[in-house]
Amino acid sequence: MEIKSLLREAKTQLAESGISEIDAEHLMAHVLGLSRMDLHNPVLVESTLATISDTDVIQEQFFTLLDRRINHEPLQYLTGIAPFRYLEIQVGPGVLVPRPESELLVQAVLNHIANLPSPVSVIDLGAGSGALSLAIATEAPTSRVIAVEKSPEAIFWLKKNTSVISENVRVVEGDVADVLPGVKCDVVIANPPYIPDEQPLPRDVAGFEPHIALFGGPTGMELPKRFIVAAARLLKPAGVLVIEHTEDQAIAIAAELAIDFEDIAVHDDLVGRPRWTSAVRK
Repeated sequence: MEIKSLLREAKTQLAESGISEIDAEHLMAHVLGLSRMDLHNPVLVESTLATISDTDVIQEQFFTLLDRRINHEPLQYLTGIAPFRYLEIQVGPGVLVPRPESELLVQAVLNHIANLPSPVSVIDLGAGSGALSLAIATEAPTSRVIAVEKSPEAIFWLKKNTSVISENVRVVEGDVADVLPGVKCDVVIANPPYIPDEQPLPRDVAGFEPHIALFGGPTGMELPKRFIVAAARLLKPAGVLVIEHTEDQAIAIAAELAIDFEDIAVHDDLVGRPRWTSAVRK
């Protein structure tokens, strides 16, 4: 099996479909059990191939995954892994793929936690795969994190990740409207479904990722409003909420927050778009 020629063929097919050629390397590394950078080490590749009794099976697996990627199935679903900060989060159908933009939100929360007396209590509303919860729990190990999720499909992945990465994260299944009665915390992070129902999305997202975690109602604000109300209920006075939203929702989010929050601040993502907001509970 000639790895370089297989990769050239795969990259051509991906490019013709408008998909990053690098995905071919990710897929090949996955089927060989290597990292993508290992593919550029010919000695390591050859030694790996020498341990495989039937390379035709590997080749078949690779092209099966390639066909699925050309059909725009998310790369992370195909490899089963989504990198997030210092973690490898397991993902698949039924849960959103963690986005790089959320890494900045996590860093801001970690900076805030560092200035508070331990232990700091954090509730993650709409936790999905647990990427945000687990990043905070592992990078701020004295924090107490509760991950709240409604979708049974997402909870499967959430529990899978917590069991591998940090069992200190408490998983709670429930709706944000009434979950955790009587509980108060220092920080709430929220990633609600916020995309307007009729907004078109890329094929990778629209065709595969769960709509329940994407669409927030006719205007996109219907579900974020519910998350903001829940955060107001759960936070202690002077507690902090950080909430993700689209780049067009910052003003609407601020208006909703103004009822129960102060010190409202909008924050940009990696390319300078306003993608999340922080606020302090009055």
